[in-house]
Amino acid sequence: MKSFDVPVVYRSPLISAIKKKRKEEDRMKKDFSPTMLDFGPLKIYLARHFGFCYGVENAIDIAFRTIDENPGKRIFLLSEMIHNPQVNADLRNSGVQFLQDNKGTQIIPFETVTADDIVLIPAFGTTLTIEKKLRDIGIQVEEYNTTCPFVEKVWNRSEVIAQKAYTIVIHGKPSHEETRATFSHAAANAPSVVVKDMQQT
Repeated sequence: MKSFDVPVVYRSPLISAIKKKRKEEDRMKKDFSPTMLDFGPLKIYLARHFGFCYGVENAIDIAFRTIDENPGKRIFLLSEMIHNPQVNADLRNSGVQFLQDNKGTQIIPFETVTADDIVLIPAFGTTLTIEKKLRDIGIQVEEYNTTCPFVEKVWNRSEVIAQKAYTIVIHGKPSHEETRATFSHAAANAPSVVVKDMQQT
């Protein structure tokens, strides 16, 4: 599996050791039982999957590599890279400017972005409308796209389902970046609806 260059400040030695041990014991990730840390009178259970996932590590790696490889260039991020205040603060402190907040409210107008700038697409992905806006400006969308491969897998699956004339039902928070992006990609191919909770079904 691909490994990523994620700043060490984001990695706990304890958590890394636990994840490494679990990976060695269960390479196919079929055991979903929690990990127990036994400190005698205190036992701590950790979920099987926790910490930064593959998609998040990929996004962080791309973002910081982009900063390192492009000194002096204006670098924008559509919205939060991930929902981690430290990572987002570190990106801001490295000069990355956020175009939108995580609800899609514009902070910096797209009209101020030029073809010479870099725009990172966060791990959540983005809507087709925003992709088109960026392309119209002259931004190379694919080059700095950190969309999680598993998010893209959902989009691809919705395209396959659409070919069978199904309606796509997306369960998620309607205002969340990933939900908005997934709805956009799904709705391009089939009738699609976002369902927030069971009461809406």
